Amino acid sequence: MQRLVSQHGAQWVDAQNALAFAQGSGERVLFFCGDPVRFPEGVDVAVVLPELQKAFEGRFHIGVVLRGDEDAVARRWGVQRWPSLVFLRDGAYVTTLAGMLDWTDYLARVKDALAMPTSRAPSVGIPLVSASAASSCH
Repeated sequence: MQRLVSQHGAQWVDAQNALAFAQGSGERVLFFCGDPVRFPEGVDVAVVLPELQKAFEGRFHIGVVLRGDEDAVARRWGVQRWPSLVFLRDGAYVTTLAGMLDWTDYLARVKDALAMPTSRAPSVGIPLVSASAASSCH
């Protein structure tokens, strides 16, 4: 993770600056590595991520979520699996790529992510029901 920041221009993200990072202009990727003992593929994703950034000519900025803040930041973006890459654009959620993928799959999925419209993050919540909706229980 340190190498992503020191050699590849990634930024450390914690619970206090996550929203500011996300609201930056352009495409952004939040990297949730998880515990490398429980999720060893997170280290593989850390190696592949700068190569993906290079393959897409630096179109996205990388934010590495600090291990101690991952759970808090993950709740905001609906991350439920480690490792994960959360794609954001101009402060809005786009999609999440979870786990380690083959290189060709990563290229295709990142290309798709960079072309997708923004959407609502799949965070935990209570579904809203219109007050005028007919009740089916009475």
